[in-house]
Amino acid sequence: MGSKYTKRYTEEFKRDAIALVDSSGKTVTAVARELGISSESLRGWYRKAKADRGEGRSGELTSAEREEPRRLRKENREQQQTIEILKKATAFFVKENDR
Repeated sequence: MGSKYTKRYTEEFKRDAIALVDSSGKTVTAVARELGISSESLRGWYRKAKADRGEGRSGELTSAEREEPRRLRKENREQQQTIEILKKATAFFVKENDR
């Protein structure tokens, strides 16, 4: 079982680790072992970096493509809240106008 605390790595550390895999000719597992990190973490970072460079597997999404649905869902949620506020305001003013 893993630790209940997840270790966070900086973007700079991730970039350096990916560059080390590219430049050293070593496997992801070997580089991860040298750095003392999980090979699965490094493998995920490496796969995302390749996709962002356009070198990923067919159909693999870039970071921007993965972020777009998240951004659109947030925008949709905000617009729905605005619509609800406007409906309530309209009902209020109609009610006031009838008095």
